[in-house]
Amino acid sequence: MGQGQQEKVATSLAGAVSEEISASLAPVDAELERRYPGDPGGRQPVHTVYVPGDVFAADTIRSWGDRALAALDEHAPDAASFAAVLGLSDELAEPVHARVRAKLEREPIEDLRVDFEDGYGPRPEAEEDEAAARAARLIAEAYENGTAAPYMGIRMKCMEAPVRDRGIRTLDIFLTGLMEAGGLPDGLVLTLPKVTYAEQVSAMVRLLEEFEKARGLEPGRIGFEIQIETSQSILATDGTATVARMIQAAEGRATGLHYGTFDYSACLGVSAAYQASDHPAADHAKAIMQVAAAGTGVRVSDGSTNVLPVGPTAKVHDAWRLHYGLTRRALARAYYQGWDMHPGHIPTRYAAVFAFYREGFEQAAARLARYANRAGGDVMDEPATAKALSGYLLRGLDCGALDIAEVARLTGLTRADLEGFAAPRRGDLTVSAK
Repeated sequence: MGQGQQEKVATSLAGAVSEEISASLAPVDAELERRYPGDPGGRQPVHTVYVPGDVFAADTIRSWGDRALAALDEHAPDAASFAAVLGLSDELAEPVHARVRAKLEREPIEDLRVDFEDGYGPRPEAEEDEAAARAARLIAEAYENGTAAPYMGIRMKCMEAPVRDRGIRTLDIFLTGLMEAGGLPDGLVLTLPKVTYAEQVSAMVRLLEEFEKARGLEPGRIGFEIQIETSQSILATDGTATVARMIQAAEGRATGLHYGTFDYSACLGVSAAYQASDHPAADHAKAIMQVAAAGTGVRVSDGSTNVLPVGPTAKVHDAWRLHYGLTRRALARAYYQGWDMHPGHIPTRYAAVFAFYREGFEQAAARLARYANRAGGDVMDEPATAKALSGYLLRGLDCGALDIAEVARLTGLTRADLEGFAAPRRGDLTVSAK
């Protein structure tokens, strides 16, 4: 064919064929958009801290930060000693240690849940009423004066019959208190524990609908996390994945699935000495949670360890190494959030998170820059990989592991650019980079 001649293009199908197929798949297209809207965007906290309702106070967040700093000063007073405990490389030792200290001074807790369930227990009615009202007042004041964590809320009692009415009342008092204090904060998070049937999720939806109507709120304003703590929440008696039903039963209100390490392990008969987030039973449950939540906009959180970093330095170091290792293991498995039960866990939470993002930062930035510029390299990335790379960098920025200046320097991209790659249109993921 001579230069400048156009290739002859021929087809065999009538245009109506494509139109008919598109019409037949229109319901599927709509269902995909409804059930799998993709990641909601925005920040996901790296952890959730649980504080019993009777312990929560105006200075809780600052107190946890100060106690975490004191633990560092006592048991690993400099970068070299902290790195030696955790096995950090010489390259990472100083930046991780410095960023951990800065984080503990600036924002020691990213997500705080005032607990009215297991951490609080049964109390006289009037006492729990007062504690719920106090939690609302203190959280409203924290958001007003700038001392709040980015995310705050409560864990109510579950929807099982013995405690259902108490849980509903506590939630009502708490939400009403926030409304009376000026409205629901943007960082509000609620946790529904010990869910076994999708109908309990539906009941929570109805409850929130009624509150929104009573207070004139926009429908769907209040979301909630579903806590996975029972075998029935993973596998139903008919062999189906109950957790997938729960996500749908939430009607778009589910914001997260939180794994409950010890209740779930006990439910399966795991001996107390072996109840941990890296037990095979835990891996199985979280893998099902992860697949069920993928693409739905619901995020998955790992559980906690009950080995506390307290006592003599050698014991603290052992607990730190355990917590650090479990956190790094979870991050590698794409569980970007977990629970922390003690101020001494906070240094190793942030050390693990910061090391995870800083170790892979330069490679991820270089790959994303090549993709964005359509440049060559030894790896050919797809749009889905670009989505993962940009999501990785954004999570690193959100928690303080990375700075926007260094990300921009290596990628040539702004935060808006990163967000564009992290949340592409559905069709964009099916087209390879040219």
